[in-house]
Amino acid sequence: MTAKEIRQAFFNFFESKQHHIVPSAPIVVKNDPTLMFTNAGMNQFKDLFLGEATIKYSRVADTQRCLRVSGKHNDLEEVGIDTYHHTMFEMLGNWSFGDPANPESGYFKKEAIAWSWELLTEVYKIPKDKIYVTYFEGDEKEGLEKDQEAFDFWKQYVDESHILPGNKKDNFWEMGETGPCGPCSEIHVDCRTDEEKTLVSGATLVNADHPQVIEVWNNVFMQFNRLKDGSLKSLPAKHVDTGMGFERLVRVLQGKSSNYDTDIFQPMIQFIAEKSGIKYGADEKTDIAMRVMADHIRAISFVIADGQLPSNNKAGYVIRRILRRAVRYAYTFLNFKEPFLNELVPKLAEQFKDVFDELSAQQDFVQKVVLEEEVSFLKTLRLGISRFNTYMDLSNDQRLTINDEDNTLEHFGIKDIYQKERFNNIINGNFAFELSDTFGFPIDLTELMAREKGWSVDLVAYEQALKKQKDDSRAATAIDTGDWVIVNADEQSEFVGYDDLEIETEIIKFRQVKAKGKEQYQIVLRQTPFYAESGGQVGDTGRLEDHSRQFWVDITDTKKENGLTVHFSDTLPDNLESKFWAVVDEDKRILTEDNHSATHLLHAAMKQVLGKHVNQKGSLVNADYLRFDFSHFAKVTDEELAQIEVIVNQKIRENIKLKEQRNVPYQDAIESGVTALFGEKYGDFVRMITFDDHFSKELCGGTHVKATGQIGSFKIIAESAVAAGVRRVEAITADKAEQYFLDQRKQLGHLKSLLNGSKDLLASVQALLDENAKLKKEIEKSTLERVDVLKHEIVHHVRGINGVNLIAKHIDLQSADAVKNLAFSLKDMVDNLFLVFTTEIDAKPGITVMLSESLVKNGMNASNIVRELGKEIQGGGGGQPFYATAGGKNSAGLKVVLEKAEGFISQ
Repeated sequence: MTAKEIRQAFFNFFESKQHHIVPSAPIVVKNDPTLMFTNAGMNQFKDLFLGEATIKYSRVADTQRCLRVSGKHNDLEEVGIDTYHHTMFEMLGNWSFGDPANPESGYFKKEAIAWSWELLTEVYKIPKDKIYVTYFEGDEKEGLEKDQEAFDFWKQYVDESHILPGNKKDNFWEMGETGPCGPCSEIHVDCRTDEEKTLVSGATLVNADHPQVIEVWNNVFMQFNRLKDGSLKSLPAKHVDTGMGFERLVRVLQGKSSNYDTDIFQPMIQFIAEKSGIKYGADEKTDIAMRVMADHIRAISFVIADGQLPSNNKAGYVIRRILRRAVRYAYTFLNFKEPFLNELVPKLAEQFKDVFDELSAQQDFVQKVVLEEEVSFLKTLRLGISRFNTYMDLSNDQRLTINDEDNTLEHFGIKDIYQKERFNNIINGNFAFELSDTFGFPIDLTELMAREKGWSVDLVAYEQALKKQKDDSRAATAIDTGDWVIVNADEQSEFVGYDDLEIETEIIKFRQVKAKGKEQYQIVLRQTPFYAESGGQVGDTGRLEDHSRQFWVDITDTKKENGLTVHFSDTLPDNLESKFWAVVDEDKRILTEDNHSATHLLHAAMKQVLGKHVNQKGSLVNADYLRFDFSHFAKVTDEELAQIEVIVNQKIRENIKLKEQRNVPYQDAIESGVTALFGEKYGDFVRMITFDDHFSKELCGGTHVKATGQIGSFKIIAESAVAAGVRRVEAITADKAEQYFLDQRKQLGHLKSLLNGSKDLLASVQALLDENAKLKKEIEKSTLERVDVLKHEIVHHVRGINGVNLIAKHIDLQSADAVKNLAFSLKDMVDNLFLVFTTEIDAKPGITVMLSESLVKNGMNASNIVRELGKEIQGGGGGQPFYATAGGKNSAGLKVVLEKAEGFISQ
């Protein structure tokens, strides 16, 4: 069976068991503060497990794109090295959502186990004697009994010698520190040869990281809820959550010893081999590089297609790290010195056509983003290699100075006589970490380059630096979340904010959260008019007033969490069980709606002016302004921006009435020509927002104006680049736009008065600019003449000390460039020069150090010297070994700087 046939057979099987086949959720997670990426098939159903959403289908099946390269599930460094770890992988899953009101619609252990066995042995024809299964053996500390029920069900199909007990780590699945959890039953397949099986029993190799005895499927039986105090509480309904690794399953069914030898990866690997001119299977290092590239392009492409661009923080940093790892392997082991990774995108898009069409729909965009990232990183990679080589060329004393700067020696507490020996032929671990963190070098690449020169890396210091970064990152993002306290049981939360901004309601539940040293409360209401932050629109603020309207608590923000609307407040009402008035800040909501509706008009106008390729890649809508990111590969010209503004303002003046359609079947909406955004998860029913059927029609959950005339006016205030292939426009509307024009008019009037009421402002300003340029040239000429005079004066006052020519002088020049020119001129005139200048330019003290090449070769370093001298002026600086500068804030220290200069050569 091909991979496509294997996937389809899974769908067909569970359709025959009355499962509804649902699409994969985006790989980039929104509205869940605990996750950046979908890392398990259950993520998109989390709200159902938590009882925070209505169950539409009791039985579903799907294939879910997953990513495991951050947090608890981080397999990145194993990817490509072994045969079965991946960054992005598909998780086939079948699910039963226990519905207390309709229990017969779901199923639990009996059916899940029976169908697992039927699919694997009767449909996929895996030999029964190759299969091992596990069950939870129980845990005395938790008060959890052995899962006898699962064991008994398995006995109906599997010989007892192939039914193995598993501990809490392997056979008890938990969503996180809190939340739904339960025992699980894994299915493993022994792919070894018959000869190997006779020597060692497969039972001893299950969950032992054996590359040929692998887990393919896990059946999780959700029975409990883990509370904040660690205790377990039985769930009101029982669920089945299964996950089968598609890549591993294909490997088993195609009889391969590695996931990478299947038809999922081989077409890509063979393409890489052909382009590199290196045969796959010829060498382990080049094989690993090809596997890394074939794997990583999948994660990179789908994350970008789902709306997350590479960047320097959070999810964007993770995907940039993956991309750079692939480029590093290609550069180092396959000799791809020019961008190549992006050429894999079209092949990948073709492979997943009719499975995940998001990629083929955005193929050109994704490829261009990857290309730009490659170009940028290859420059960084070359800089890192250059920095490594510079480090290697330093003397041991110079490397010790570097080590002293980052307190490595002090940290280790090594005696002076041992310090030099310690760093002979050993690369400082903090320097290795800098190569990793700043230049994208993995530690194994630094070790490889070090070994080539007969050196090693101080891995102890490297690991400590890495641990410190991780600890700091965790501390910065740590959130302590308490258990929900139920106030009104059996109530469902409902959003009514499209129609009402003030309603009477009740509190369903609340919990306390602590983040960054601040305590807050999260409140869930039975009905709420507060819009929760989503789709780029910020969350509403307002008040929760008691029934007398005399007392209230402020709602500072509203967010979504797994489909639940959560209200943030610094305090709780006194009587939680009473009724309340939920009141949205109307002024803020109206201004936000102005900007959100204007964003829709902007999107449509851009498609008219720039082309149909324009698609939203991110947005922010609040009461003050709107920010719109979109796919486009050139700067938007002033003329194009003006055209866009004209179209939007025209649509505002037309006062187009909002056409809002709720609960429209998704497929009907798509067929009507609506604009849907990539990376968003849409349900079976959607909401359509239309401003003129022939102009703007989008799927959107946000709030909007009743008619476009409410927006008032629209003004673009900025256009810029965000990332490769993505531009950003910022704009204002309503009162902010009015104030903008008033400010512009005021500035214009002030400018006219400064120009004595000139009628031709452009001509007057141009005349001023011409006069200014003329005066600058005269000043520059005068400064050059002054520099020429100074250098001849100074050269006669050179002092010779220990064979070194010293110049230490305060220079009265008001241009940093002039000081630099003077220093370089003297360097050409004086041999063995040690020069220190102090300056005071615009009342700010400065230091310049210049050294002859002969002094640098003897171990002196201008950058180190200027940093030491900079302490006297309460400043710092740096530069090159022969030329460096520093700035500070204490002019009184300049005299001391000149006094200390001689000490560097008189020792």
